Amino acid sequence: MPHYVLTLSCPDRPGIVNAVTGHLLRYEGNILEAQQYNDRETDRFFMRTVFALAPESLAQVRAGFDTLARAFRMEWSLRDRGEPRRVMLLASKFDHCLADVLYRWRIGELPMAITAVVANHPRETYRHLDFDGIPFHHLPVEKGRKHEQEAALAALIEETGTELVVLARYMQVLSAELARTLAGRCINIHHSFLPGFKGARPYHQAHARGVKLIGATAHFVTADLDEGPIIEQDTQRVSHHDTPDDLIRIGRDIERRVLAQALRYWLDDRILLNGHRTVVFAV
Repeated sequence: MPHYVLTLSCPDRPGIVNAVTGHLLRYEGNILEAQQYNDRETDRFFMRTVFALAPESLAQVRAGFDTLARAFRMEWSLRDRGEPRRVMLLASKFDHCLADVLYRWRIGELPMAITAVVANHPRETYRHLDFDGIPFHHLPVEKGRKHEQEAALAALIEETGTELVVLARYMQVLSAELARTLAGRCINIHHSFLPGFKGARPYHQAHARGVKLIGATAHFVTADLDEGPIIEQDTQRVSHHDTPDDLIRIGRDIERRVLAQALRYWLDDRILLNGHRTVVFAV
């Protein structure tokens, strides 16, 4: 039978798990994975459940969850786990994250449908990369015409049915308007262990402070630069011997693996927003 993934959040109260599992049992849904979290600070409940279900019962299960959602004031999503998510990749001159995501996608590590690669540099910049038939769009950012470029980008996102936009070291700051449009469905990789060293040239900032650890952060994009809910982070130790160029070289590896992990979590519905934070149901 097909596998489905249910995610939900709602005000915490007794009986939520019983209501959800009982509803699935009513239609002979077989629960394969179940994770939950009670946030004592916000008094909210979060749940992720993977279950097998006969396709002919899906409509009834969905209809039942509509009723449950009203009773428990749930925000919820129910998705066929076998259907690949539609993802758009944005890149600039530095293409190491783009190349890594494409490689992981090609070998099946990141099961998704790539709707397009969009860059503010021409196709020749990436001549060493094999896009394997993925549509490529060059949308340059010209002085005084950023609004037009973002309008074209927003139209492309809409036309392709893109569910998630990934800023794979896309070195352009999204406008507040576009960031709001993509709220909860745009992931950025920032080359710093946030909240430290926001903005431009974070490795140079880190070197100037003589840090002993550098890192990278994958987070959802918001209108506030580098302030969005954090999804994944990692670090690596460095020393006073390391120059800014050394930090950049070391950082490239951290950025690649942090972005890939965040994307992997999103593709498998493991990330739930909790205000300005996230709940990540890791494996």
